[in-house]
Amino acid sequence: MKQHRNVTQRQEAQYERNLYAALLSLRTPEEARAFLRDLCTPAEIEALADRWACVEWLQRGLPYREIHRITGVSVTTIGRVARCLTAGTGGYATVARRLDGQRAG
Repeated sequence: MKQHRNVTQRQEAQYERNLYAALLSLRTPEEARAFLRDLCTPAEIEALADRWACVEWLQRGLPYREIHRITGVSVTTIGRVARCLTAGTGGYATVARRLDGQRAG
């Protein structure tokens, strides 16, 4: 991670919490899109979208090479997402479960 020479760890943690609060304030996909387009570069958005695209296929049990063929996402990135799904903090699984619940409901 980037080191801010003039920012304390406490300040850096507060900036991160403020970002999470900003994300939680978004109410629609359109608001999220506008916010992320202002916040991120096109390459950063593409990287985030690529990772998220892998989640569904991994949960279906597809092999990495098949996911790569379908999505064009690198096998390395697919492996990283898979590690987060199995040994991460549970963020991918939480959001995927909620979105599945919204579609079913």
